[in-house]
Amino acid sequence: MGKVLIIGAGGVGTVVAHKVAQNPDVFTEIMIASRTKSKCDAVVKAIGNPNIQTAQVDADNVDELVALFNSFKPEIVINVALPYQDLTIMEACLKTGVNYLDTANYEPKDVAHFEYSWQWAYKKRFEEAGLTAILGCGFDPGVSGVYTAYAAKHHFDEIQYLDIVDCNAGNHHKAFATNFNPEINIREITQNGRYYENGQWVTTQPMEIHKDLTYPNIGPRDSYLLYHEELESLVKNFPTIKRARFWMTFGQEYLTHLRVIQNIGMARIDEVEYNGVKIVPLQFLKAVLPNPQDLGENYEGETSIGCRIRGLKDGKEHTYYVYNNCSHQEAYKETGMQGVSYTTGVPAMIGAMMFLKGIWKKPGVWNVEEFDPDPFMEQLNKQGLPWHEVMDGDLEL
Repeated sequence: MGKVLIIGAGGVGTVVAHKVAQNPDVFTEIMIASRTKSKCDAVVKAIGNPNIQTAQVDADNVDELVALFNSFKPEIVINVALPYQDLTIMEACLKTGVNYLDTANYEPKDVAHFEYSWQWAYKKRFEEAGLTAILGCGFDPGVSGVYTAYAAKHHFDEIQYLDIVDCNAGNHHKAFATNFNPEINIREITQNGRYYENGQWVTTQPMEIHKDLTYPNIGPRDSYLLYHEELESLVKNFPTIKRARFWMTFGQEYLTHLRVIQNIGMARIDEVEYNGVKIVPLQFLKAVLPNPQDLGENYEGETSIGCRIRGLKDGKEHTYYVYNNCSHQEAYKETGMQGVSYTTGVPAMIGAMMFLKGIWKKPGVWNVEEFDPDPFMEQLNKQGLPWHEVMDGDLEL
C-alpha cells in the first residue's frame, strides 16, 4: 500500500520499525534512517527482514533530508528523531512532496520550552502542497488525544474536566535512568508545571502539586502535575473543557537524583567551558547515563496511561476513565525494547497506517484528536495496546 521512511533508530524508532514490519499489507517498502547507519542496520538485523533499507542522514540538515526523500520517495515520513529536528524534517517534506508524522512537538535546542505554534504555522503551506502532517502521534501526546476524541464522540455531549494520568510502575534495577532520551526527559520535568482552568493557563513550580492516584493493577502512586504539550491542542479542539491537567508518577529515589543533578548544575542546557572545550552539561550527563534502549532486558512491571474525564451527557454528569496498561516484559519479548518505547512507537505506526489507508488524510497540519478516533482505537486493540473503560467510577480528581 505504501512506502514509509522512519527517521530515528533509538528505542521508539526500533519499536516503530518492528510494528511497521509486522504490517506488510500496509507498509510495502520500509527504510530506516538516522545519523548512525549502523544503528539502523542493527534494528533490521533484530527484525530479521533483509528487505528493510537503511540510510545515514543528519536530520538537522534540510539538504541531506531532501536528497534522501528524493532518492527513496516515501509516501510518509515517521519522525521519531529529536524534537529539535521537527521543523527541518517538515521543511524537507514540503520541498519533496512527502507527508509527515511525529510523536513530540518542536522545541528549540537552547530553551526548555515546547509549544505547537511553530508547527501550526506550517498549516497553510501543507494545505497548499496537498500534504498531510500529523502531530503528536505517540501515547501522550497521541493516544491521550485519541482517547479524548473517542470520549467526546461516544460518551459526552460536553467534556468539562480532563486529567491525563501517566504511571510507570516498572523497575529497571538501575540507580537512576530515564525511560526515553535523558536530555528531553530532564528538560521536560524540571520546567514549571502548567494547567488550564477557566480559559487561562495557571503556572506552578516544578513538582509543586502532587497527590496519590490509584492506577489499575498497580495501586496508589504519588503523581505530579506537569505541563504536557497535548493540553494545548486539546483545550483548543474541545472548547467546552473547563480544566485540563497532566499527571505523571515519579519515585522518591528518582526525584532525589534529579534534585542533585539540578543542584550541581548538570541539568544546565547552556554551554560551559571545560579544558578549552565547550560542552552542555545535560548533554554530557546523557552520555554517561544508561541508554534507554538498553533498559528492556531487566525491566519488570508495567505502565498505565489514560484519560480521566468528567462532563455532561443528556444533561447529566458522568465520569469516564479510558486507559492502557503495558507490560515492560511483554514489550521486550516482542521488540527488544521496554514499555515506554513501546507505548510511543505502536501509536506512531498506527497513525501512519491510518494515513496510508486514506482514513487520516487531509491537507494541512493536524493534531490526532482532529481525526476520526474509531479506526485508530480498533487498531490499538489489534497492535498490542488494548484499552479498558470504567464508566461512572471515582476519578479521585
